[in-house]
Amino acid sequence: MKKLKWGMIGGGAGSQIGPAHRLGASLDGLFEFTAGALDHIPAESIRYGQSFGLGQRAYPSWQAMLSGEQAHADPIDLVTIATPNSTHFEITKAFLEGGFHVLCEKPMTMTVEEGEEIVKISETTRKICAVNYGYSGYSLVRHMKAMVARGDIGKVRLVNAEFAHGHHADAADSDNPRVRWRYDPSQAGVSAQFADCGIHALHMASFVTGQDVTKLSADTVSCIEARELEDDAMVNFRMDGGAVGRLWTSSIAIGRQHGLGIQVFGEKGGLRWSQEHPNQLFYMPLGERLQVIERGEDNLSPEADRTTRVTIGHAEGMPLAFANIYTDLAEAIRALKERRDIDPSANIYPRAEDGLRSMAAVFAVAKSGRQGGTWIDARPPMFR
Repeated sequence: MKKLKWGMIGGGAGSQIGPAHRLGASLDGLFEFTAGALDHIPAESIRYGQSFGLGQRAYPSWQAMLSGEQAHADPIDLVTIATPNSTHFEITKAFLEGGFHVLCEKPMTMTVEEGEEIVKISETTRKICAVNYGYSGYSLVRHMKAMVARGDIGKVRLVNAEFAHGHHADAADSDNPRVRWRYDPSQAGVSAQFADCGIHALHMASFVTGQDVTKLSADTVSCIEARELEDDAMVNFRMDGGAVGRLWTSSIAIGRQHGLGIQVFGEKGGLRWSQEHPNQLFYMPLGERLQVIERGEDNLSPEADRTTRVTIGHAEGMPLAFANIYTDLAEAIRALKERRDIDPSANIYPRAEDGLRSMAAVFAVAKSGRQGGTWIDARPPMFR
């Protein structure tokens, strides 16, 4: 099978996210790293790109990459955008309109209006716009989703999600530029911790339950007083399928490392999963004993089986979760090329609509926090 051609914007030397994307895209041999504009400094972008063997397709800027790939006889099939948040909208829009499928890092945009525009452009151009909520790529998260969908725990009553860490708990870091920008409205927008981590937990809640958030109430606080934006938030929410939701996110929770986890409670049972222990899914059927479902065991769902690469008992980490998003996208792109239906077990990658709903939730949390916890409609206007 001929490899699809893949390009990347951002993710240069020293990037936290760039290596995970390069590993994820290349892991299954479905994509070939073909083109890139990996740094905002033109000479460094070319140098770093050429270190990966990109040759003349190591571009000095994303604009040069767009025009170069449009003119190329064999252009890229997918571009990943891993640049600073404020640039996501402009670059995503340009590549969608330029005829390319896009995987954008979260947040997809900085405003709800921009998010709605991206959704419309993706629909009009019939180009895929995916958003990298990469934690939804974990095998047992997908099995959890499948269990909920087939009714194993009955109607979902309550979902509890959290993403809490303590890596910004030191007040002495207030002037550290690598930390400070996250709490500066001029650079981060209307929200800090919720926009950075909370939306991962919120997306996970929707992904697993198959329900979307309709309204929410938020208590936000800057525990370190020098910060303008929140470093801790507690969010209550309601979902369109009737589920009640609770979400806690924090950057000052000393002792927490990554801290992403989800629990779902239904009429007939409950499920629990943690990203720091991704090989186990805990399942408690009503009136029975606790069961531990292991990643890689026999007779899991197609969604889980498709995204398992190594034998049971061996850990799979974040780059492999990213790789599952890329395998979904490879299947989606090939299905479009071949004019056939996509494999249903791959048709669950996060889309522009998910990025839009997340941005609407960010603004709703910020507004509710300012208003002392008032309930706010969390739906984007175009989905109301």
